[in-house]
Order: sequence, then C-alpha cells, then structure tokens
Amino acid sequence: PEKLEALKKENSEVIVFTDSKYVSEAINQGWLFGWEKRDFKKRKNPDLWKKFLPLYRKHKIEFRWIKGHAGNVENSRCDELAVRASRGKDLPVDEGYLEE
Repeated sequence: PEKLEALKKENSEVIVFTDSKYVSEAINQGWLFGWEKRDFKKRKNPDLWKKFLPLYRKHKIEFRWIKGHAGNVENSRCDELAVRASRGKDLPVDEGYLEE
C-alpha cells in the first residue's frame, strides 16, 4: 500500500504484477469485497487489506499474476530483496500480524 499512497493524482492507472495467486484472485475475482463485509474474519493480513481498499477505490488498479521463480527478472529481484529484508536484524514488529 505504501507505493499506492505515494500517487499524487487520483484515478491513476496502475498495473501491479504479483506472483501471489491469493492476492491477484482476491482482487480480480472480487473475493476481497465479501471479506470486507465480514470484516476480514479468518483472512491473512486484514490490516493490509483495510489499508489497501481506500487506495484501490481511489485509483484504477489492475492486478496481473505472473509465475514466481520462472525467470522473470523483476520478480526474481523482488523475491531476493524480500528474502534479504526478512533475514535482517532488528526487524520492526508487524503490529497488524500479532494475534491478541
């Protein structure tokens, strides 16, 4: 959501490439809106979905699924950066992930 928050112009046209079928199908199949009606009960990352929805409604965002680990240079680089970051020291606590 942080990169979408940086968009200055409303109704910006954005294409998001993801190797997550969970994410792409949640949006493209419309599951996300049913989850929203049920306040994201039993869904992963409800804090991120709640942060994402107002941004999604503010812009024209298209999600395209790509196969991960299949030689896509940009996807491989994103995966490398995510893995490296996850192994970092002194990572901040993901407040939205913590269960009460």
